[in-house]
Amino acid sequence: MWWIGLLSLVALSEGLVTIPLTKIKSTPESLREKDLLRDYLRQHPHSHTYQFLSKKFVSKEPLRNYKDMYYVGTISIGTPPQEFSVVFDTGSALLWVPSIGCSHRLCGKHKIFDPRASSTFRSTTQYFDLLYGSGRVIGVLGYDDVRVGDLVCKSQAVGLTWFDFGKAMRISDFDGIMGLAYPSLALRNTTPVFDNMWNQGLISENVFAFYLSSNEKNDSVVMFGGVDHSYHRGELQWVPVSEQVHWQVTVDSISMDGKVVACANSCQAIMDTGTSLMIGPTDPMINIMRDISIQKMRSGWYVVNCTAIPSLPDIVFTINGIAYPVPASAYIRREETGSCLTNLYGSDFSSSWVLGDVFLRLYFTVFDRANNRIGLAPARA
Repeated sequence: MWWIGLLSLVALSEGLVTIPLTKIKSTPESLREKDLLRDYLRQHPHSHTYQFLSKKFVSKEPLRNYKDMYYVGTISIGTPPQEFSVVFDTGSALLWVPSIGCSHRLCGKHKIFDPRASSTFRSTTQYFDLLYGSGRVIGVLGYDDVRVGDLVCKSQAVGLTWFDFGKAMRISDFDGIMGLAYPSLALRNTTPVFDNMWNQGLISENVFAFYLSSNEKNDSVVMFGGVDHSYHRGELQWVPVSEQVHWQVTVDSISMDGKVVACANSCQAIMDTGTSLMIGPTDPMINIMRDISIQKMRSGWYVVNCTAIPSLPDIVFTINGIAYPVPASAYIRREETGSCLTNLYGSDFSSSWVLGDVFLRLYFTVFDRANNRIGLAPARA
């Protein structure tokens, strides 16, 4: 089980695309230097420049699936660049990595950022304390250049952690987290990475999207600045964001075998790439697990008879009038020991549901900041 989604935040104090032609710069390059490229593309949607660059501006970062627990990509920070593996998390808003102030015992095997080795680093005295579902991190804020794929954000806010109080995070296969939630969830006076991509004119569309594969190879991807429609089947269905903090939507109902089992009068759900499970309020989630004969063991794990999986019903989330079924093969996982455990989890933290990777592996997801909406379509096989 993995749950990165941000629970609380306490502030304790204050696709770069190059087109090599000749020594004479191309129109896009000249416009980009003057921060006019985005306006040019908007005013000339049918121009050759727009048609040529619209695809080029979809910057993709491959992600590695780590045992269906989380998805990890590579970024770099500083000059010269220092590389880190991070989770791209739509449930939080800060980019953070371990720093030289973090001892090996506290930061485990993770890579450590050394601000002394970067000529573009700028320090602050603003401290932070972040609590996630799987741990807590404390550190100080700094600013440096951050590269994500072929995009470089100048003077980006970066959290440099000193302490990691979560064992799950300490032994994890990633170094840090890059938050992609709304700026309202960000640390005071900071701008999240994606917002800086847009503000600095690095992307031509104010959107990003995820394709999360069940394959443990690098065929999962996060894309910035546009949508590659080859990653989904059918048309995208758009859902308005109901609260511009998390990527939150209104769910009409949750049903099984045609019977409403939760959210009879609608409820709220967060699309969270940093959470591996499907999480709901404790009482309705327990009722769902009882209906599908999932039993709680003394260890605290919820188990089901593996032979029953083919006969278990889909859990159907109806969102904006569209049904999104989640089959038992997705909400039940088979362990190497041969036992079958549930990917469902009941939580008392809030009344909202969290649709993590269990749901997002089934549905290609577009996060559209320009229109404050989420697009969903069945992910390609």
